[in-house]
Amino acid sequence: MHVAIVSTPFVAVPPPAYGGTELVVDALARALVRAGHRVAVFATGDSRVPGLRATFEAPVWPPEPYAELLHCRFAAAEIARGGFDVVHAHLPAMLAFAGALPAPVVYTLHHAPDPALARFYARVPAVLRVAISRRQAELSSPPAHRVIHHGLDPVLYPDVREGDGGGGAFFLGRLSWCKAPEVAVEAARRAGLRIDVAGDVHGEDDHPEAWDEEVLSPSLAAPHVSWTRRAGLADKRRLLARARALLVPLRWEEPFGLVMIEALLAGCPVVAFPLGAAPEIVVDGADGFLVRSAAEMAAALGRAARLDRREIQRRARERFSADRMAADYVAAYRAAAARAEPAVPAVGEGGEWTTVAP
Repeated sequence: MHVAIVSTPFVAVPPPAYGGTELVVDALARALVRAGHRVAVFATGDSRVPGLRATFEAPVWPPEPYAELLHCRFAAAEIARGGFDVVHAHLPAMLAFAGALPAPVVYTLHHAPDPALARFYARVPAVLRVAISRRQAELSSPPAHRVIHHGLDPVLYPDVREGDGGGGAFFLGRLSWCKAPEVAVEAARRAGLRIDVAGDVHGEDDHPEAWDEEVLSPSLAAPHVSWTRRAGLADKRRLLARARALLVPLRWEEPFGLVMIEALLAGCPVVAFPLGAAPEIVVDGADGFLVRSAAEMAAALGRAARLDRREIQRRARERFSADRMAADYVAAYRAAAARAEPAVPAVGEGGEWTTVAP
């Protein structure tokens, strides 16, 4: 198949550090090529991905909705010239152009429930919607058509022989209230372990008043904490190899959680709160543990040292490889191609916006 993959204009593919959607796009594009398919990837000009096409030479940051529209308009114009069997969109704005495209559209939802996006989805041309976890699918509106878990390339992550997990705990991700990094820091303190924290503060995320200054900053300054703002692949490999466990305390229904499969692919146990996709990713008692408090997380850190890291890695390579993800998406592409021509909603159908009568 010839697949047009539309990434974002906000982060390069693959991302130099933080960037979940873009990391998945890179893994998917390369896996599709390995399977004999052709790809064109619409991303930023500094990306290093097969079949790159770009209208922005560098990432637009912070994310800007008008830049997203221009990026999608460029992709739509290129796709409209023909030659593609399917379009795989990874950002909402691309759906506004779906009705004018000569190929079926598969759309991966990367976000948590959003009423504004739900209204938008109800009024754009019908596409095949893919959720990235069963929990996300349960919360989606309108409903997703199928669930495909993310996958990554196992060769990017260290073999368990590269580290014995004899170090402390590890927290990886943006330092937002919904990710609860201070709970991970507290769990490590209770367990008597050091903790490596890798991630930057996202001040624009919702959080209680003064949480940054009164909770997060003192946690990061604690004597048992080593904090780095950016962690590239080499840093993640090193930290996962030496970590006893990756800690994932959550305050929200995270749609997936790529850091968890990164850890498992390195053979590193995951100790997570049972929200979002965590119960689908972590086999409790085998890949790590599902817990509900900092105290339980601290106790699980003690038990994590007894888990079989080789078996964790073996299971992860079966469940969360990029090749498995690509095969699942090829099945979705074929299903989209077999569907009847989608109808464009008529004006006034399917929306909940308030309109003003003339």
